[in-house]
Amino acid sequence: MQRLEIWQDGMKIVEGVYLASGDWPIDERFGLVSQVRRAAVSIPANIAEGIGRETPREIARFCRIFLGSAYKVHTLVSLFCRFRFCSESQVAGVFEYFNVLTHRIFQFIKYQESKG
Repeated sequence: MQRLEIWQDGMKIVEGVYLASGDWPIDERFGLVSQVRRAAVSIPANIAEGIGRETPREIARFCRIFLGSAYKVHTLVSLFCRFRFCSESQVAGVFEYFNVLTHRIFQFIKYQESKG
């Protein structure tokens, strides 16, 4: 699993979110910060859970779940930029890994569906 590029990309999103959110407002610690961190962590966690499934159909299903988490992270980070808690340059890595991950996961889902 750790050799999978999609898992590695998911881990990079988690790292980027944690690094960026460390400076976000303290009063958001239990609000948006907590929510974006949980969503980010769920990306590689769902990848790992999906890979642990036996059938390509189940793997593809979990891929769709973590794809939803990736879109949630993108939206929440965008909100932080909109609220001026951070600049887009501070979270550029998160957006970059998001673009790479979503492209790769769509390809991975197609591959799994072609097997099943």
